[in-house]
Amino acid sequence: MTTNNTIRVETQMMIRKPVDQVFQAFIDPAITTNFWFTKSSGLLEAGKTITWEWEMYGVSINVVVKEIIPNQKIATEWGDPAVAVDYEFTALDAHRTYVVIKSYGFTQTGTDLIEVIKDNTGGFTTVLDGLKAYLEYNMRLNLIADKFPKEVMAHGNQ
Repeated sequence: MTTNNTIRVETQMMIRKPVDQVFQAFIDPAITTNFWFTKSSGLLEAGKTITWEWEMYGVSINVVVKEIIPNQKIATEWGDPAVAVDYEFTALDAHRTYVVIKSYGFTQTGTDLIEVIKDNTGGFTTVLDGLKAYLEYNMRLNLIADKFPKEVMAHGNQ
């Protein structure tokens, strides 16, 4: 399998919460389910494979947790074909955290690669927007469910 290691998707957002709280939002599915997936088989732990589900779409994915550096980085691999997805956390001060999500190792080429880049960029931007609303304002915006409502999907308008 040949991977395109020069292409990467990167999304980022400042969250006005302490780094430990932002980091935990990605580790603990009791928090993450408020802004991203709807169900998880467990906490993220290095060396484990966790299953995430988006019940409204009937979709699940296995996530291999490669590395965790508390309050700094979560390195995962997921998808088919598998790509690396890293979550990086930088404390800007005691009450602000900068989150960067990087996705890389794509095997697609041409228009397939363009579609994957679009999907990853849009998807991870939506995740960070939902994270910000939930942690800063305690608001569940339902961004993931509203991105592709069933009425639109039923008509093939996705």
